[in-house]
Amino acid sequence: MSIISAPTLGNISFATSAPSFKEPRTANVDGDGFSAMLKTLAEGTVNSIQNGESTAIAAIQGKTTIQSAVMATMQAEQSLQAALAVRDKVVSAFLEISRMQI
Repeated sequence: MSIISAPTLGNISFATSAPSFKEPRTANVDGDGFSAMLKTLAEGTVNSIQNGESTAIAAIQGKTTIQSAVMATMQAEQSLQAALAVRDKVVSAFLEISRMQI
């Protein structure tokens, strides 16, 4: 399967391929699956924000250009907005599940 362009968020790529049904997947303690994806998303967001802050400080000190500081800050803002959108969807899904009758 060839993918021309796949969106990315931090270190997470949203490119998908057909799942392999050779053996059933089971959750393990190592963080396989959804929790690992959320952990990677959170770590990528934190790294992006830290990079934006350090680049902005370097620009104030004259060690880098204003353009690079603005780009890093905008990337940090975009990562934070994406993380907040994922959080909102997770909370919404949890509330929806909690309203279901058993």
